[in-house]
Amino acid sequence: MRIDLEKTLVNKICRDIDTAKQLVSGWQAEGKKVVFTNGVFDLLHIGHITYLAKAAEAGDKLILGLNSDSSVKRIKGESRPINDQNSRAALLAAMFFIDAIIIFGEDTPLDLISTLLPDILIKGADYSVENIVGAKEVIANGGEVKTITFVEGYSSTSIINRIKDQNKAG
Repeated sequence: MRIDLEKTLVNKICRDIDTAKQLVSGWQAEGKKVVFTNGVFDLLHIGHITYLAKAAEAGDKLILGLNSDSSVKRIKGESRPINDQNSRAALLAAMFFIDAIIIFGEDTPLDLISTLLPDILIKGADYSVENIVGAKEVIANGGEVKTITFVEGYSSTSIINRIKDQNKAG
């Protein structure tokens, strides 16, 4: 039996915050622990996959806040993102352990987190809990905040720099 890949991918991508809130509320009403994390996820690599898989293991459902193209440009510079938001969202939706994705245009996911109020908020261990956007709101709602250690030596920026170096040498 084949799955309708396009339908499966599209159904994971929430087009607005109300749809995402309905999903989260429904999962929580079923007694499921909802995990939220966010990021750019521009050039997917083993570090991203490991991080996201570990985030998914922390609960029953994983919802991912994905930075929009415009927010990535503001945060990372005019040359980013390499892949547009729709391509990044589709690649991430293909991961079986991600249950929903919502693209957000602000520089931080504070409004998204404050609206969704996940049970568990996860960020990389390069953040301390007190510096994680949305941590206060999640904790005040009875949730918890966790950090995950990154896989050493992997980042989109380092991959981009290696490509640039190879092009200069080539």
